Amino acid sequence: MKIAAFEVRPDEKTSFARWAKVYNADVTEYSEVPSLENASLAAGCVGVTFLGQGKINRELLAEYKKLGVKCVSTRTIGSDHIDLEAAKELGILVCNANYAPDSVADFTIMMMLMCLRQYKQAFWRGYVNDFSLTGLEGRNLSAMTVGVMGTGRIGQRVIRDLTGFGCRILAYDVYQNAEVAKLAEYVDLDTLYKESDIITLHMPLLPSTHHMINQESIAKMKKGVILVNCARGGLTDTEALIDGIESMQIGALGMDTAEGEEGIIHCDRRSDIIANRNWFYLHQFRNVIMTQHMAFYTEQAVDSMVQCGIEGIVKMAEEGTYSTML
Repeated sequence: MKIAAFEVRPDEKTSFARWAKVYNADVTEYSEVPSLENASLAAGCVGVTFLGQGKINRELLAEYKKLGVKCVSTRTIGSDHIDLEAAKELGILVCNANYAPDSVADFTIMMMLMCLRQYKQAFWRGYVNDFSLTGLEGRNLSAMTVGVMGTGRIGQRVIRDLTGFGCRILAYDVYQNAEVAKLAEYVDLDTLYKESDIITLHMPLLPSTHHMINQESIAKMKKGVILVNCARGGLTDTEALIDGIESMQIGALGMDTAEGEEGIIHCDRRSDIIANRNWFYLHQFRNVIMTQHMAFYTEQAVDSMVQCGIEGIVKMAEEGTYSTML
C-alpha cells in the first residue's frame, strides 16, 4: 500500500521506518507542506498523511481524489486544518491521531506554575546577573481556583493531575463526564470566568469555539486572571488578549499556541521579516510566556502520531473504518 507522508520532520523518520514495516506500507516521505503545487507527489497513493501547517481544503482534496487518494490522516489531534465536509462529499476517509494526553497535560501544568512563579522575569534577570527578588513574588497553586474549559482526554488528565496540588477545580464542557464530576465541579461558563484564578483551554477549534476568549469573556473574569492555552490559537482573540494584558485584567498568559502561528512555529525564522505584528507584540510582555506549539512534543507522542498516521490509512483502506475517523 502506497502512502505519501508530508511535513515529515527528522525526529519522525525512525518511527516512519518502523511503523511502515509493521503495516507493510510503502511510505514516501516529503518535508514539504501539502499544497496544490505538490499534490502530484501523491499520485498512485492510497493515502496521504500530514501534520497541521497546510490547509487541506476542498481544492486540494479534489485533486487528491483525481490522483486516486482514498484516505487522508492528520498526525495531530486537532483537525481544524481539514475541510471535513468536503472530504465527506468527495468520499475521502479522514482520521486524526490519538496519542496519550500526558504530554500536553504535563506542559499545561508547567505553564501554570511558570506563570504563578514569575518564571520569565526570573529567567531574564539571571542572564544579566540580576538576582534580586523584587517583583518575583509568586503564588501557590494550592491556593488557586482553576477552571478547565473542555474535559476531553487532555482536559480530564489535567484535572486528574491538578487534584494532587490541592486546588479547587471547576470544569466546563458541553458534554459532562461522570468521572470528571468526581474530581471537579461542573459549572456554567459565566461562573467559571467569575471564580477562576487560572483558566486553561482544552477545546477543539470549531466555528462555535473560535475566539471564545474575547473582550466580552475576558471582562467577566477575575482581575489578574492567568490564561493558559495549549490547545488551538484560534480559541483566543489576540487583540483582546493584548488589551487584557495592557489593562492588567489578565495577570499572565501561558501560550503554546497563538493565532497566525502558521509558517512561524516549527521553523527557524531568525533572519526573516515576519508579518505578524500582534503575535510579536504579545510576545514581548514580561508576563506572557509563549512557546513554539510544543506541548505535544515528547518521544512517546511523536511515535504515536506516526503510528496513527500510517495505521489509520491502512485500516481505513482495508476495513473502511478506524478508531479516530472524523
